[in-house]
This record gives sequence, C-alpha cells and structure tokens, in this order.
Amino acid sequence: MMAFSRNIETITPNVLFRQKWVISCLLFLCFTIAKAQESPKVYGEADTTVIRIGEQIKYSIFVEADTTDQVIFPEGQTFSPLETVESFKTDTTRSGNRMMLQKMYALTQFDSGYYKLPIQRIDINGKGYFTDSLSISVNTVPVDTVNQAMYDIKPIMEVEKSYWDLWKFIAWVFIVLLLLAAVLYWFVFRKKPLSEEEKVALLPPYDRALIELKRLENSRYLIQDDYKKYYSELTDILRSYLEEDVHITALESTTGQLLLKIELLRDAGELKLDDQTLEQFRRILETADLVKFAKSKPDPSIAQKDRDIVEEIVVKTHEGIPEPTEEELQQQEEYREQQTRKKEQRKWYIAAASLVLFMVLGIVFAVSYYGFGYVKDSVFGHPSKTLLEGEWVSSSYGFPPVQLQSPEVLLRQQQKPDPEQKALIQQQQNFEFSLPDHWLVMGTISQTLNEQKPPEVQKDIDALLKKWTAKGARNLITKQEEFTTANGVKGVKIYGSGSFPEPGGDDSQRGQYAIYIFGGEGFQQQVYVSWLEDDPYAKDIVERVINSIEVKTQS
Repeated sequence: MMAFSRNIETITPNVLFRQKWVISCLLFLCFTIAKAQESPKVYGEADTTVIRIGEQIKYSIFVEADTTDQVIFPEGQTFSPLETVESFKTDTTRSGNRMMLQKMYALTQFDSGYYKLPIQRIDINGKGYFTDSLSISVNTVPVDTVNQAMYDIKPIMEVEKSYWDLWKFIAWVFIVLLLLAAVLYWFVFRKKPLSEEEKVALLPPYDRALIELKRLENSRYLIQDDYKKYYSELTDILRSYLEEDVHITALESTTGQLLLKIELLRDAGELKLDDQTLEQFRRILETADLVKFAKSKPDPSIAQKDRDIVEEIVVKTHEGIPEPTEEELQQQEEYREQQTRKKEQRKWYIAAASLVLFMVLGIVFAVSYYGFGYVKDSVFGHPSKTLLEGEWVSSSYGFPPVQLQSPEVLLRQQQKPDPEQKALIQQQQNFEFSLPDHWLVMGTISQTLNEQKPPEVQKDIDALLKKWTAKGARNLITKQEEFTTANGVKGVKIYGSGSFPEPGGDDSQRGQYAIYIFGGEGFQQQVYVSWLEDDPYAKDIVERVINSIEVKTQS
C-alpha cells in the first residue's frame, strides 16, 4: 500500500505538466484561428487603368468579413478627381459565418491626363479599413484631321419655353367670360317665352281692350256680388284705352274732367262721337262712381249691359279716330324705332354694367385676399413674380456637380483666375443667372484643387465679396453658421446684408446675400445668392433655390 502511494506521487507531476502544455497549445491554436477568422480583409480592383476620354472604369471594392459585421462603403465624391457615374448595388456571397461583399462603381473623366484614384475608407464596426490607391491614365481620342472634316462647335440651343401655365390661365379666363356671357344672355338678351298677360300687353290698345272686356265678361265678380271690383276694372279698361289710343290723360282725371276732354276733342274734330255715345259714356262713369264710393248695387243684368255698352264705346271711339297722316305714320315709325333702340341700348348697358360689376367684385376680392401689391404685380407684371410663378429648371452644374432648381438656366461665366488662384485651383467652373435691375443673383462655383487638402473657405468668401464690391455693393455685414442640405450634406453658410446700387443711378437699396460652401479633400462647391429686401418675391425664390441644393461630398 505504501509502495503504491509513492508511485502515484512520482507520476502525477509529470502527467499534470504534459496536460497543461497540451491545453495551452490548443488554446493558443484556437485563439489564432479565431483571430484569423475575425480579421476583415479589404482590397480594391479596377477592370482597367487606361481609358479614353469619357470611357468608364469599373472599380470594385471587396470586403471579406464576418456575417455579423456592419460594413459601410464610401459614397459621394470620394473618387475625385474621377467622377462617379453610377454606384451599383452591393453583391453578397456567404460561406458559413463569413461573407464576401463586392461594391462596384462606374467612374469616368473627361479630361486627358494621369490621375490618382485615392485611397478609399470602408467602415467595419466603426473601424476604418483602407484600399490601395491606383494610377489611372486617361488618353485623348485620336482624330484624323486629314480624312475627317472639322466642324465648328455647335452654338447653344435654346429650349422652347413651355406656355402651359399661360394657356391654363387663358382657359380659366375664357371659362369665366363664357359663364358671364351665358348669364347675360339668359337674363338680358334671351327672348323669353311670353305669358298670356305679356302677349296681351303687346297687342294694340284697341285689341287689348276688347280681350280684357271679354275676360271681364267671363269673370265671377257678379256671381260673388263684388260690384266694386267689376266696375273698377270696367272703367280702368275704358280709361286705359282712351289714354293709349286717343292720347288723353284719362287715368288721372275725374269723371267730369274726362268728359270735358272728350267733348273738346269732338268739338275740335279729332274724335268723331255722337251725343248718344257720349251720354252712355257719362252714365257708365257715374254709375261706376256710385258703386265705388256710395256702395250702390245695380241689377246684374244692368251691370252686364254696361259692359256691352263700354265695348260699343271702345269700337265707336276707335272708328271715330281720324286716320293718321303720312307724316304722323312716319313719326310713329320713328318713335317705335327709337323705342327699340332704347331697349337694345338698355340691354347693352346692363351687360356692360354687369361686366364692370363682376370685374370690380373680382378686384375687391383679390385685393382683400392677396393684397394690393400682389394684384398690381399680377396685372402690370413684376420680374421677380414672373420668375417665381414660371416654369423652373432643375439641372446639375460643374464638377464636382452642384444640383439645384432655378427659374432660369444658369449660364457659364468666363472668368480669368488671378495668379494666386491659379496656384491653388486646378479647375474652376462658374454658372450664374441674374436680374441686374433687382440685384437678384444666383450662381454656383465648382473647384478642383491642385492639392488633396480641404479648401480655404475664407479666401473664397473674400473673393466673392470683392466681386460684389467691384459692382458697387457697400457696407457688407457678414455672419457665419453651419448649414445642412435636404440630403444631409453639411456645409458652411455665410450670410448678411449690405447696400446695393440702383442700376443707372446714384441711390442704393438695402439687400441681402448668402453663400453656401461645401467641400472635401481636393474640391469645393459654392452656391451664392443676393436679393433686395423690398422685393416681395425674391425671398420665396431664394428659399426655393436653397431648399433644392444637392451636393455630394466625401462621407
């Protein structure tokens, strides 16, 4: 038993040592394998390093990493001085817990020379991994000037302006005028169907009197014992006829005055009536007065007979009126024509008054809703308002590109850089549009620098302010703050106010300006605007331009 214990004590330390050594080796091997598996691999490849102007390079970035890693590829102008044409979707291949990512870019350049494709940064779990740089040769396209004819550069082609908004406005005006014309026609010019009363009213006095007497005969006044209304209408029919056909003031005359006027006409030979007819006329008028004022009630047969007598009086009076002479007929014809012209003029007066009233109401409503200034500018025109409400253009300018919307296309500006700028700037492109009379200016500047370093913002600001000062701007106040575009690109905003001279005069007006600067290693983009403070539409124009800015810089 004692021997066995001594043997165990002798063997145990050696065994334990070997076990510890094996375990340590295994742990080191596992750690090395795990380390090798976890370490990502990043490299870039191009399908070619030699292209001609305008051709494209397919540049791919490969990332081998764990399936749980978060990989962010570069976006934007990170390949400058080469221009990114297209960024393709990422291709993913998985093998176990590892994956291979391939991100392809289409790049190009439109100037010949040797360019360096810069190192690209790929973020993996927040840590940066870098590709190698590449040298790219861009060759010119050989041109056979002997066999190939040379042609002049084509001039700028003007795009035909769209008149859709103008036609829409004209259509609305036409619809409103058409509705107004329809209303005027329906209520003023249209020959409305006449009612029976209107048709009777258009008849000659003699025919109208006979029809009204016939209607009185068929009335129910006598059945309803309403003698007052019966005799009132009877005498009114007779008096109206005498006033229209005999031309005496019968409706406003008393019985005695009316009889006296008729006797005078008979004595003068202008009305042929016998004594019996005149006496019947007197009796009927007196009976009517007794019925209306003394509440007398004659026998129904007498009342019916009086109606018949009035009809005879109307007939005899009509026959007793002398035939009008040729001169009288001509005067009557002229009178009718004059009345017809007056009616037509009255219709046109109503139409004109309606149109004027419609325009006045429209102007009053527009002024109360939009304000006097807006209505005045809409009627007489305002350059800034025309730009604001016209068809806008969305375009990309320069390289690195600046994309924005503007009321007109920005035109390329030919400027000679000074020696100091030549030493710093490899290439500069300036595009601008302006309304000189209103100091409304908007433009873009794209620069590629000779050195791969951030641009000197202050120098560019001073250069632009110097340019405006040369045009007469004074007392420029400058402020600075950060600015972020709608697509999340950060930049610097320099803004302020100053005095801008009036074109062709010595006076100046208060105005405002703003400069937006973006950039990265070896390039810079600028957007600048200026406008007058009293221009009511310039602020909206500038706001729309600024809100549309899209630039791409290094991530």
